[in-house]
Amino acid sequence: MSERTSKVPLPGAMPGRLPENAPAPVDFDPKAVAKPLLRATRAGTLATLDRNSGHPFASLVNVATDSDGSPLILVSRLSTHTANLEHDGRTSLLLAQTGKGDPLAHPRLTVLGAFTRIDCDDAQAARVRRRFLARHPKSELYAGFADFSFWRMAVVSAHLNGGFARAADLPAEDVLTSLADAGEIVAVEDDAVVHMNSDHVAALRLYATRLLDARDGAWRATGIDPEGVDLALGDATLRLAFAQRVTTAVQLRKSLAALADSARARA
Repeated sequence: MSERTSKVPLPGAMPGRLPENAPAPVDFDPKAVAKPLLRATRAGTLATLDRNSGHPFASLVNVATDSDGSPLILVSRLSTHTANLEHDGRTSLLLAQTGKGDPLAHPRLTVLGAFTRIDCDDAQAARVRRRFLARHPKSELYAGFADFSFWRMAVVSAHLNGGFARAADLPAEDVLTSLADAGEIVAVEDDAVVHMNSDHVAALRLYATRLLDARDGAWRATGIDPEGVDLALGDATLRLAFAQRVTTAVQLRKSLAALADSARARA
């Protein structure tokens, strides 16, 4: 436990309320559950602080992630949640996996931090716009309107509920992807995504159907980072993790080829 968490609980943590010393189930890996939720969930509940009263204000937003996993949103100045963010950027974002049966039986992740607007002249602006619109292509219809802007969350912590007896408080570094040694991957990502979607459509299809047991279709890549590839087909989204962290273009080509070989071997 870090010095910070030993003195001041992380936002969202539950000191004194959870059985902190109780052993977690042996098959429960919080980071392995939280990271795919963060990367693959395309919409979430945004909780801002009402600028007039301080009450929590919840709304639904489309979500994408930056190269390191930081949540990205595109919102209008005409929306209440945007007015709240302009007053106080502190917020939380609930990302929930859906499926059959009891909704509470499926994993969900609450990410806490502060959103900051990404201005058009910001060095991050082109990358943020590209990654968000790759996940939500229909948003391009209004992304250029004067009242719309992209916002990026600086993550502080996260709380995972993976089902009964499967809860965990996570610091930011446990849900985000370090880019400390991955400048090359960030730089070539755009070209790599375009290349995969143009020349390796069959491989993307194999990734989805044979490695992730998804339905067949024209799957496309929407993002690449040191830990994996984000895939999409219509409203469906997937996260394909690399076997090992990749930080160079050469490693990326080898990893993508190895994944394709593995998929072909699964009849």
